[in-house]
Amino acid sequence: MNITDELYQQVILEHNRHAQNYHPMENATHTAEGYNPLCVDHYHVHVKLDNQGLIEDVAFEGEGCAISKASLSIMTDLLKGKTSDQVRVLFRAFHNLVTGQPLSSDSKQTLGKLAVFSGVCKFPTRVKCATLGWHALLGALDEVQGALSIE
Repeated sequence: MNITDELYQQVILEHNRHAQNYHPMENATHTAEGYNPLCVDHYHVHVKLDNQGLIEDVAFEGEGCAISKASLSIMTDLLKGKTSDQVRVLFRAFHNLVTGQPLSSDSKQTLGKLAVFSGVCKFPTRVKCATLGWHALLGALDEVQGALSIE
């Protein structure tokens, strides 16, 4: 196992055990539900936007595999203070990373801690696990009603 794979496993396991922002949020302005029937991952993402449209707080709750929970944990930690447009740019960079698409140098820098998920592209069935929380977050920001199913 190379150092990148080892780091990937350590970060995933640590965020799975000690997830950041893993709690209900009563004062959320936007909420969405994401569901992956293949993995049975099921999460609710809660966002609180301030008056300028910045993410003031973001949290999640639910159950799923280590990859989905770790992805949500790191995602929620990185999004505070960002606008919807910045979130979408970050999502595109993350999606390119986990699907093995080429990344610009700006995208690499934008990803920060999310770069640890680069190994996901080796396991195509796990891409949906890594991106489920992102799809739920975008659904929340777009005020989509009902559960977002990733199949």
